[in-house]
Amino acid sequence: MTNVLEHPTFKRITDRVGKFNLKGKKLLIPDMAPIGARLFAASFRSFGVDAEVMETCKGLDLGKAFTSGKECYPCQVTLGDVLFHLNREKERLGKDFSPENYVYFLPEADGPCRFGMYNKFQRLVLDRFPQFADVRIAYLSTADAYSTEGILPPEEASLFRKLSYVGMVVVDVLDRITWRVRPYERIPGSTDRLIEEAVRKLEALLSERGRKLPFKEMYEIVEDTAEKAKALIDYRIPRKPKIGIVGEIYLRTHPGSNQNLIRLIERFGGEVVNASLSEWFNFVSYEGLRKLSREIRLAWHLRYHRSLWPFTKRLIAQGLEVGYQTIRQRQVYRRVLDKLDIQPDHSVWRIESHLRKSGLFSFQIGTEAALSIGGAIEYILEGFDGIVNVFPFTCMPSTVCAAILRPILARYRIPYLDVAYDDSIQPNREMAIRTFVYQASQRRFQKAKGA
Repeated sequence: MTNVLEHPTFKRITDRVGKFNLKGKKLLIPDMAPIGARLFAASFRSFGVDAEVMETCKGLDLGKAFTSGKECYPCQVTLGDVLFHLNREKERLGKDFSPENYVYFLPEADGPCRFGMYNKFQRLVLDRFPQFADVRIAYLSTADAYSTEGILPPEEASLFRKLSYVGMVVVDVLDRITWRVRPYERIPGSTDRLIEEAVRKLEALLSERGRKLPFKEMYEIVEDTAEKAKALIDYRIPRKPKIGIVGEIYLRTHPGSNQNLIRLIERFGGEVVNASLSEWFNFVSYEGLRKLSREIRLAWHLRYHRSLWPFTKRLIAQGLEVGYQTIRQRQVYRRVLDKLDIQPDHSVWRIESHLRKSGLFSFQIGTEAALSIGGAIEYILEGFDGIVNVFPFTCMPSTVCAAILRPILARYRIPYLDVAYDDSIQPNREMAIRTFVYQASQRRFQKAKGA
């Protein structure tokens, strides 16, 4: 009997989807979070990888043509992005186009989310185009807490992970500066111009000196940006209702997919705080720590004593990684909070603690639902006036989140809105968001009166 794993289709997946040394390749990065993707690409360039952020939403028709509709919206968007980009590269280079020189970067997640299979699925789609069959797909995975080993030489992988993590925190802080200042700016557009200036400085710094871990210079750029942003605020404008966004990470951070939801809420009179990129990364690292603790307890229970020391070494290394991330995140936020009152980030430990006390959900179930439910509770405790849950149409973790949050928030009379996305625009979308923001403003007004 033929081994199924030897079938050509499976061989293509195992041979062309994995962790490959990216040196000497053109790395194609999807544009998820606009600032984050740019700094991530710059971090790669500092280690000698020719990384480029692909234009997004230009090839959505291609993404839809090669999907069935059972996939979630991010799959269609990212697939369309890479097909559009590769087609354009082939037209530009003609006979000089060499597919083996390109690597498409598409991370994955373990667990029940469909996202964990999309790099395999998109591999099958690329194989339908003979001219793209030799384009490899590289990934980082939640299964090993996004370990960077394998995509860069061992001596560089740890440095890149540190740089990319601090870059991610910097992205979160720049976003929070934007959301704090833009609804109150005296001159329309001034906040966006200031942030763009900072991003360009950071891109240049990371591209040229990233491998030297220039954290001091990165902190100084962000601190200077916060100080300049404070001067843009018109303090005569009263504080607006604070809206917390939770949900699926791609949809809530990709403006093209969520139809510029944050700007729309701001236009209707809200002040927004979106769940951060670092929150998810910290959650993945924290989950790695929890899994290793369970493995040690199980090995002890089953008397697999030979396994205890290897598991313990990994636990110590993971614990040091979590500690490092915590310290770096606090450093960045502390520098900015001395200049501007942005919203601090949620602690994964606090989120789990509140979930455990509430009995609403458990980290042992996993998925983004744990962060979305816990993050919403954090927003409530921090005095937010409304919660928005953003997710792809039919997303399982976010549907679970909605089922749990809606009755809880109704009980506390906190406005709540589910916003599910595919590529369509619902005719009552703006009316629903406008009504939601009005409800949140009324709640803020009643709180101010002491009602």
